[in-house]
Amino acid sequence: METMMKTLSNLIEVARGERPADLVLRGAKVVNTLSGEILSADVAIFGDKIAGIGDYEGIKTVDLDGGYLCPGLIDAHCHIESSMVTPRHYAAGVLPLGTTAVFADPHEIANVMGIEGVKLMIELSSGRLPLSVNFMVPSCVPATDMETSGACLDAADIVSLYKENRVVGLAEMMNYPGVLFRVPEVLQKLIVSSGRVIDGHAPALSGKDLQAYVAAGIGSEHEATTSDEALEKLRAGLSIMIREGTGARNLDALLPMITPENSRRVMFASDDLHPPELLGRGHIDYMIRRAVEYGIDPVAAIRMASLNAAEYFRKFDLGAISAGRKASLLWVEDLRDFRPTKVWANGKPVAENGVLIDDSFAHADFTPIETMNPAPFDETSFTIRASDGAKAHIISLIPGQIVTDHLVEAVKVVDGFAVADPARDILKMAVIERHHATGNIGLGFVKGFSIKRGAIASSVAHDSHNLIVLGTNDADMNIAAKNVVEMGGGFAAVAGGELLGSLPLPLAGLMSLDSIENVNDRLAVIKKVTSEMGSAIDDPFMLLGFLALPVIPKLKLTDKGIVDVEKFAIIELFE
Repeated sequence: METMMKTLSNLIEVARGERPADLVLRGAKVVNTLSGEILSADVAIFGDKIAGIGDYEGIKTVDLDGGYLCPGLIDAHCHIESSMVTPRHYAAGVLPLGTTAVFADPHEIANVMGIEGVKLMIELSSGRLPLSVNFMVPSCVPATDMETSGACLDAADIVSLYKENRVVGLAEMMNYPGVLFRVPEVLQKLIVSSGRVIDGHAPALSGKDLQAYVAAGIGSEHEATTSDEALEKLRAGLSIMIREGTGARNLDALLPMITPENSRRVMFASDDLHPPELLGRGHIDYMIRRAVEYGIDPVAAIRMASLNAAEYFRKFDLGAISAGRKASLLWVEDLRDFRPTKVWANGKPVAENGVLIDDSFAHADFTPIETMNPAPFDETSFTIRASDGAKAHIISLIPGQIVTDHLVEAVKVVDGFAVADPARDILKMAVIERHHATGNIGLGFVKGFSIKRGAIASSVAHDSHNLIVLGTNDADMNIAAKNVVEMGGGFAAVAGGELLGSLPLPLAGLMSLDSIENVNDRLAVIKKVTSEMGSAIDDPFMLLGFLALPVIPKLKLTDKGIVDVEKFAIIELFE
């Protein structure tokens, strides 16, 4: 207490101008997200906090000679696991882009490792880490009972995790049918989370069902894909997180719904963002650039990328450049071409010109436990008996979306077995349970990848992350899946019985221990391999990972079989 009082006393002295600040940032205009103004003033920093805005002297002064100081950017909803690197390497990727805080839902690793996986993510993002990583407790592990996950989190587990540092609320409630039909286990999770922030996830929910969902205590939505959908949800009481990820890009479609009157209820989020997009296109900074290009006022865009999320999550020390808040901020030369040139986190300079000043925080020794545990399988595990002329329920990709269409078409049958038909762009697909060696294997067909030879396999298969594989023939599917198991998780591409490319992800089958740059390089190689196999998809592994997610319409495949998401039921493969 004595140390805290001394620190607070010193902060007040600096704010009053009675003692010099540790650092004064001078010569830039300050973007005030609280008032909506742009002001000329110094920013005085003491320790990890902003002491004051005005005319100050400091032990050290940085003359910025023009440009604009903005609050550090905030990602309102993300899955760090989707970056395919650990939290420390993720921080090394986003800090140079001006992101200084994220609100992460670790439900990917929770579906593999349970409560211990969540605690591991908290541990890996603790200590000397400039990025502020806040957590939401996964609400749906597993997402449904139509798949087999590695673990389950019940209401008691959620209460236990609320005791952890930096845990602020309940993550996306994907099981919206469970809310609407008052499933006791779902209601218990909402009740124990009462008084906390509860995020939503309810694609296309409308009318009285939407009203019921909001009445249950849900506070946000990041699944809106049209302006009309977003406006209905905003009017119903939800804050809107506009998502711009790798597989789901909704920014351009939703920018038209933003007005000066409603922009305070809008935030920016990446959800699932892979290294190529993060390092190439950008993060929240990219969303600001696109919003300003569309015609959104720059200060309003910056506010949506900072203060709105801070207030929604009740983290009142973030989101603005004002006295008493965290000294996490960035400097840009031009608000209309928003590219952070200098970034400070917790009062310290962390990046300049897109490069970390000190990346030592990203390096930590860590040995992951083994999480790949499928029952034995072989080439015969992928055979599907069928009669001539059999019509199957087929998953059909929709370009640029993770939602799919539901087709019913005749499949190719050879000697009494349904097989892939690359000429018609119909590939065979399998989801192999990999947590408890149950032997479950869901089989089906998918259209839209355009792969002409071979097979690809992945241990990243939202949300239960079973082993997922698709291909033109059973032999290559078997080899690809086995390679993923041998790596301890990851991506594999096989053709003609030969492994052509791979990316190991040994941490829960989801994350590499390498840097985000090195992961990006390996990912580029394996994507090039899949392109040579005929893939029409830029990132087939990303889309493959979402084909096992039974809460995103219309048709998906889990280890338990074909799921008609609109009926929320497992159906037979053939009509």
